[in-house]
This record gives sequence, C-alpha cells and structure tokens, in this order.
Amino acid sequence: MLGGYIGKILRVDLTERRISTEKLDAEIAKKFIGGKGLGAKILYDSLKLGTDPLSPENILIFASGPLTATLAPTSARWAVVTKSPLTNIFLDCQVGGYFGAAMKLAGFDCII
Repeated sequence: MLGGYIGKILRVDLTERRISTEKLDAEIAKKFIGGKGLGAKILYDSLKLGTDPLSPENILIFASGPLTATLAPTSARWAVVTKSPLTNIFLDCQVGGYFGAAMKLAGFDCII
C-alpha cells in the first residue's frame, strides 16, 4: 500500500446489520488523494444515477487522507462525503479533531 494509507475500508450496512472489510485499491488511493478525493470516488462508484439522497441506497463516507494521524501540520483533517438531499449532488465536509486519527489507528482509511 502507498505510504500514509492503511489499505483497508470498513463497510457498515445498517439495513442488513452487517459489517465487512475490503481492501483499498492502491491505484484509486494514488489517483484520488485525500479524504475528499477518496470519498468522491467511492460515492461515484457506489451510487446509481438518480439515487434519492434520502433513500437507504445513499451512503455516508468517512474518509481520511495519507497525512491523517501524522505529525504534519493540519493533518488531523478528514472528510465526510455523501449525496446532498438539498442540492442532489456531491457533498463533502472537511472536519478536524481526533476521529480521523482514531479511524486510522483502528486500521481503516475509510468507513462507509
């Protein structure tokens, strides 16, 4: 896996009450760097065209970048990505705090 990434995604299905893990593709991590980029790619690949943002098919993605949980300045950032019910398009929110680092230290780059 590329430096800065763990290489694992945690997928939580609240409807089916299932948890699974999957491998993060190194090429995707390289091309779509950071929590916002990774989240955008996962959202694009996961949703069908016309998915209602308020439906159970919409997903909520918590994603960190390669610098999260390092000593680099401003590296405590991570992103929440979804399809907005207000605009019906891509929505991301950049967040600070300990959650991104905790997610990385738990062994995941992303929680879906």
